[in-house]
Amino acid sequence: MKAAARMDRLPRHFFSTLVQKAAALNKAGFDVIDLGRGSPDLATPPHIIQALHEAAQNPLYHRYSPFEGYPEIREGISTWYAQKRGVTIDPDLEVSILFGSKVGLVEVALCLLEPGDVCLVPDPGYPDYLSGIALAAAEAYPMPLLATHDYLPDFEAIPEDVLKRAKLMFLNYPGNPTAALAPRAFYERAIRVAKKHDIIIAHDYAYGALGFDGRRPVSFLELEGAKEVGIEFYSLSKTYSMSGWRVGFALGNPDVVGLINKLQNHFFANIPPAIQMMAAQALVGPQDCVDEMVQVYETRRNVFLQGLTQIGWKADPPGGTFFAWLPIPEKMTSQDYTDLLLEQAHIVVAPGTGFGVHGEGYVRVGLLHEIPRLMEAVERIRKLKIWE
Repeated sequence: MKAAARMDRLPRHFFSTLVQKAAALNKAGFDVIDLGRGSPDLATPPHIIQALHEAAQNPLYHRYSPFEGYPEIREGISTWYAQKRGVTIDPDLEVSILFGSKVGLVEVALCLLEPGDVCLVPDPGYPDYLSGIALAAAEAYPMPLLATHDYLPDFEAIPEDVLKRAKLMFLNYPGNPTAALAPRAFYERAIRVAKKHDIIIAHDYAYGALGFDGRRPVSFLELEGAKEVGIEFYSLSKTYSMSGWRVGFALGNPDVVGLINKLQNHFFANIPPAIQMMAAQALVGPQDCVDEMVQVYETRRNVFLQGLTQIGWKADPPGGTFFAWLPIPEKMTSQDYTDLLLEQAHIVVAPGTGFGVHGEGYVRVGLLHEIPRLMEAVERIRKLKIWE
């Protein structure tokens, strides 16, 4: 059997080897602290689970879903954006329901890119942006995200010939892995670039509810002209600790949303109806749980970074998400440092190079354990005497 060429174009999953190493240590009986993962450790709030329970008992929701989903979930995301971001979303024309936002990030590339087209991607950035680009036989052009530029791409540094070939641009704030937030002025610049060069912006807003120190992460769709040039991806995974339920959305430009719906109609009959009702309740129901969750992550951030500072490992506090983007010792590579922590302290972190070449010199740490466990990780690192 010979696989289709598109399968050979798919990038190798960078973290598979790391997962295998950690699993081997666990199997050998070592106590491994996994700070490399990106899935929330907090439970889905009880009132959302109750909505699922009630919907699952209704025979109406034992059938196939309508292809584009039930009105309740589309209206729920429209209500959420109106109340939380002051953005008007047409639930019928500007919402596509996704099996988690990750699926949509791949689908938008398949909808818009032809072989040889260019897609602008953040580097370091979420690795799965590259998957859809590879399947479309398009070319990924990295936009470096550097600390000296507040982890924002410098559009003026992109060559003119690249901009002429670019059809799609991925942006992501709050950022994974950098945990940076973007100001409104940045989105204004991005929209000007997109209009000038006829580029569609795909803004990954999966961590849009997770801003710290009183800062509310800006939605791309808040900006004037945003819907003319792009869409935003939102996810319930992080906002409501619903990563296992797989609910996300593509929102904004009706033409792009329509293309995603058209493609999905050939793949799916949409997410299970009871989960759609659950998601609708998450969006329109009590929101205290979100504020409480953000406070949990912010407290973890504060305690963990204070602990690192006390052992000599200093880093800027993340503006949002539930990650910390940490510089490593100058004489080591990200992979070397990752291996050292795993082999000598039995701590898993994600090497910065797993997110792109400009991730060298950093590791990503997930604040996805209770504080005692995070502080145990700090103590193990202290004993290595790396930062003395």
